[in-house]
Amino acid sequence: MFARTKASLYGAAPEQRAGRDLRLDLFRGLSLLFIFIDHIPNNVLSYMTLHSIAFSDAAEVFVFISGFAAATVYGKALERQGPIAAAGHIYRRVWQLYVAHIFTFVLFAAAICYATLTVQNQTYSEDFGIDNFIDEPQVAIIKALLLQYQPQFLDILPIYMIFLGIFPVVLLLLRRSLLLPLIVSAAIYLLTWRFGWQPHSYPDDESWYFNPLAWQFLFVIGATAGYAPYSQQPLPLLGAWLVPPAIAIVAVVAVLSVSWTIHSVNESFPALLFQELSPYVQDKSNLAPLRLISFLALAVTAAHVVGRNAQILRRPLAQLFIRCGQHSLQVFCLGILLSVLGQMVLT
Repeated sequence: MFARTKASLYGAAPEQRAGRDLRLDLFRGLSLLFIFIDHIPNNVLSYMTLHSIAFSDAAEVFVFISGFAAATVYGKALERQGPIAAAGHIYRRVWQLYVAHIFTFVLFAAAICYATLTVQNQTYSEDFGIDNFIDEPQVAIIKALLLQYQPQFLDILPIYMIFLGIFPVVLLLLRRSLLLPLIVSAAIYLLTWRFGWQPHSYPDDESWYFNPLAWQFLFVIGATAGYAPYSQQPLPLLGAWLVPPAIAIVAVVAVLSVSWTIHSVNESFPALLFQELSPYVQDKSNLAPLRLISFLALAVTAAHVVGRNAQILRRPLAQLFIRCGQHSLQVFCLGILLSVLGQMVLT
């Protein structure tokens, strides 16, 4: 009885949520921590985040899991309630994201403006991309409401909203054929790389830091993997045969990436194959091909190593990250504001 009362007051423990894959919450919680650490410059902890051992970083984790989780939640709604109800749930979530984004923008801008006036340091507004808001607030606020103004750190939620905005169509395509949305998405990704398609934003017609035309491919891959259990169609791209090559890719990439990380600190240490591979790794805005391959190999390896019912998911530290992953929007927005504070303290 006490256990039931305690659960009702504080919420069920993560492992008690039936049918939920806690690995998604765990890795999303970890990615939020890595994003927070990577946002703070001159931070020694950044050498211990994902980008130090892989070509990808926490952004890929966040986008993939967002697609996977969206397909899991809204795919279930599609099967049980139909497409109209599922679309309603999706757009309600889009509205929640939009409100959170604008609220975070307001606090973000207010904090930086206050710090700029208090410390008399004009570089704060320039470093965080708020100088245009200070110079012409009547224009900047409209652009922010239209998601065209994306200061530093405030560039990932807009693409997530775009992805969810078109997600009802993706869901219907997934119900028709698992491969169909993958083929369409891959074509858009390849054409984006071939022709340099890129949406532009305010100010100065700058390109989006995360090109949604490229990053949608990773989101759709995650959505396809998440929807597969609801589909009667087999997905030939998935299988145990993927694990050995994925582990091999992760191992090779780890060696290369660690050498690059050490080279960035000590130039005498060789950066293995940096000249040859960096053009296919460093373009994060357009989700460079080797970043994508590195992440997908890492995802397959992680899913193999950490099983759905792995004992590690019940450890206290893991459950802390699981809690963060289950409240990812709130944690992400708080992390943005704390990143601003951290950067001000360390610079």
